[in-house]
Amino acid sequence: MRRDGADGEAETAWSLVVPLKPLVRAKSRLSGAAGDKFRPRLALAFALDTVTAALACRNVRDVAVVTDDRLAGERLAALGARIVPDTPGRGLNAALSHGAGAVRARRPGAALAALNADLPALRPAELELVLHSASLFPRAFLADAADIGTTLLTATSGTELEPAFGGASRARHLASGAREITAPGAPSVRRDVDTAEDLLAALALGVGPHTARWAPRLAGGAATGHGAPGEPEPLRPPQVRASGA
Repeated sequence: MRRDGADGEAETAWSLVVPLKPLVRAKSRLSGAAGDKFRPRLALAFALDTVTAALACRNVRDVAVVTDDRLAGERLAALGARIVPDTPGRGLNAALSHGAGAVRARRPGAALAALNADLPALRPAELELVLHSASLFPRAFLADAADIGTTLLTATSGTELEPAFGGASRARHLASGAREITAPGAPSVRRDVDTAEDLLAALALGVGPHTARWAPRLAGGAATGHGAPGEPEPLRPPQVRASGA
């Protein structure tokens, strides 16, 4: 499906597939900093801000979240996302393939984009720019801020997604023939969060309101070298952006 852009050009309308593992297991690399109490709440906050921004993006038609987490499913469905149970239960790439299949079972010609659930600084306008570039190629991807992983993988109508996320996925997606998108004007789409240092970088960009609520609870000592172990203290005053900004 395509929409008319502001300049009169036809514009691809994307269906996004967002994978989210059960919150009790999500963002394990934040355990040392956030602890088991706040880590699941941060993971949910990241996903809520990611999906909110994605749904506000002008060339996104809909968002399907692949998850078996009941709380996350309820909260994300309330935002307008479609929840797809992770029936394969075989990890990230199987979940993405399953979500892509669920989307195309309803709309066989859908243009697909797999998007990480941990992009709390995501801005709709920046995502729109990246998706516009991706529409020029059958398959395309965007590397993460470290140039090692992947935050976005796309497949236009009639093309299989073929996800290869996890670890050094940038190299695998390149090897698979997907076109790499360079997006210097879209740092929020590349800024995934796995560590306390990543969260600091996201805060510097400006995070959504859900993440801003919980980020100050992160143990500052893990990220900055200060503070007693296990004693939460603010990383820094959170930078908040209006939802959909």
